[in-house]
Amino acid sequence: MAEDGLLSPDFSLKFLHKKLGDDERSNTFQSVALVIGVTGIVRNSLAEILPLSDTPGGPWKVYGVARRPCPAWNADHPKQYGDHERPKAFQSVALIIGVTGIVGNSLAEILPLPDTPGGPWKVYGVARRPRPAWNADHTVKYIQCDVLDEKDVVSKLSPLTDVTHIFYVTWAARSNEVENCEVNGAMLRNVLTAVIPNAADLRHICLQTGLKHYVGPFEAIGKIQAHEPPFEEDLPRLDYPNFYYTLEDILFEESAKKDGLTWSVHRPGTIFGFSPSSMMNIVGTLCVYAAICKYENKPLKFPGTKVGWNSLKVASDADLIAEQQIWAAVDPYGKNEAFNISDGDVYKWKHFWRILAEQFEVEYEEFDEREEWVSLDEMMKDKGPVWDQIVRENGLVPTKLEEVGVWWLADLTFGFGDALDSMNKSKEHGFLGFRNTKKSFVSWIDKVKAYKIVP
Repeated sequence: MAEDGLLSPDFSLKFLHKKLGDDERSNTFQSVALVIGVTGIVRNSLAEILPLSDTPGGPWKVYGVARRPCPAWNADHPKQYGDHERPKAFQSVALIIGVTGIVGNSLAEILPLPDTPGGPWKVYGVARRPRPAWNADHTVKYIQCDVLDEKDVVSKLSPLTDVTHIFYVTWAARSNEVENCEVNGAMLRNVLTAVIPNAADLRHICLQTGLKHYVGPFEAIGKIQAHEPPFEEDLPRLDYPNFYYTLEDILFEESAKKDGLTWSVHRPGTIFGFSPSSMMNIVGTLCVYAAICKYENKPLKFPGTKVGWNSLKVASDADLIAEQQIWAAVDPYGKNEAFNISDGDVYKWKHFWRILAEQFEVEYEEFDEREEWVSLDEMMKDKGPVWDQIVRENGLVPTKLEEVGVWWLADLTFGFGDALDSMNKSKEHGFLGFRNTKKSFVSWIDKVKAYKIVP
């Protein structure tokens, strides 16, 4: 620890050097061992060493064979009979609100991993809809619950008395920001008032908001004076309704009712991640757009403005956001603070557009400011039957175009200019994680393809 009390390098360096691979995210095994004579003197050592996270050839699944019943001195080997997860003592218990969202899905993948700080973690995951197939392989106890329904929340969440950490990563959209404040505020308050009084060991609450904290809600963009980038966490609130402010106030109010309960606020920018059901899934939306262009043998045109094409942007990798939240949840230097969270570099859509075209082997077309701008929302309004045909012909997961294409989000993303944040505070407090945004962009495209959402 540094003398100034800010850095916690032992913790943050784990995340600095770690970019989770697909095998690690999905908890699959690379090797499977069969130990014959597992209670013998050498085989007992094999049963201890093979399941360790850093054993070469791993991660290992281990079957152990012996003539006699399992002796007590051998019973603590976690994988000796091939169990994926033997009963074990958990150090922390997470409650993810919005587990099928773009960051909730990353939390559900990362928290159960054996080397995640604060672990071993038991994980509850809450979402309004039934559990989707693409989320089913996470080691999470799934709870279908509408957090806007107070009775449903009390019935399903108040019995979770073992929760130690809440990760609140959901939101609901309404027609204007005043309604957004009312609805989202009610959702958060329902969760906190159900869990805080009943979870005796509750230690920390992570709340995710975003960079609209500094520029105002969607409806106010271009109508009010936003802060100038780069955005820093101590900038004052804007004089305009913003449900992020409402959520923060409720967080502060409710957490103050329990001694020792801490909080953190996390403000990502444009999120690159995976969730076919997320309202903020820009990577998935672009994949669908590119797949339609390829199917119709049309060039991949940039559906935005000159400013959107040329401006510097920051992205926030969903896994990186999850890692920062976990860091803040268990590290003393992340508590009772708000943090920006972005990859640590910048990009332009003019550079990423060619990458997108290459990933789908579709004709690339430079932005031409002489052409009349047409919104992606308008371009895609009659493409539902086309998408249905793409899904059928390629054997994709059945989806409707309106489920996987968030066109209004793309129009907003490609229509405005610089929105840069500062990561200095996060680094000064000890979180040193980062991502290469170009590699992040490609990796999430690959994941959308791997789950057969797009061809």
